[in-house]
Amino acid sequence: MGLFDSLRSALGLRAEADATRAADPEDLFGMSTAYLTMEADLGFDSAGEAALCFSSVDSTDFAETLNDVEAILEAGGEETGTVFRRYADDHGYHWVVLEDDDPEDLVTSIHFAADEFIEQGYGSRLLAAVFGFRKDDSRAYWIYSFRRGKYYPFAPKRGHERDSNLEFKLETVLDGELGVEEDKQFWYPLWPDSPTGHPWE
Repeated sequence: MGLFDSLRSALGLRAEADATRAADPEDLFGMSTAYLTMEADLGFDSAGEAALCFSSVDSTDFAETLNDVEAILEAGGEETGTVFRRYADDHGYHWVVLEDDDPEDLVTSIHFAADEFIEQGYGSRLLAAVFGFRKDDSRAYWIYSFRRGKYYPFAPKRGHERDSNLEFKLETVLDGELGVEEDKQFWYPLWPDSPTGHPWE
């Protein structure tokens, strides 16, 4: 769906080999204030959706872990109204996609899901957490790479082009508030299938 096959090695083996530090799910809470900065300083609102991308393992234990993640999200959703869906895309990736108008709830739910994977011993299967933003017809994303333990911006345009100026602006404004990846070779694109779609679609 929104990813190329080559991205498996990019977000996975290559990034793991070049990792600068272990990912910390607490990093995800930095997005709570980043949402406010994106709105106040850049005019970008939350897209009302965020997603967790991971690779699967063909085992009963991993299937039970996924059930536990769903149970946690369902319990949280009863309090916050956050809804989620899970699916496997055409490239072998798995996604948990969350929808909520409150970005704080999205951050908390993504953290709970990621933390459960780690607690169950499957932290190495986590690839990325993706947080969506919108401004008029523009879309932008902050992507947290679990293999690098860093955030980076992604601003897709039509025709599988990136808005480099916007990505630079996002980096400039949020650097210091988020742990931004300094090495831009690790700013991997997560292309949506449609010009107006999200990377997880």
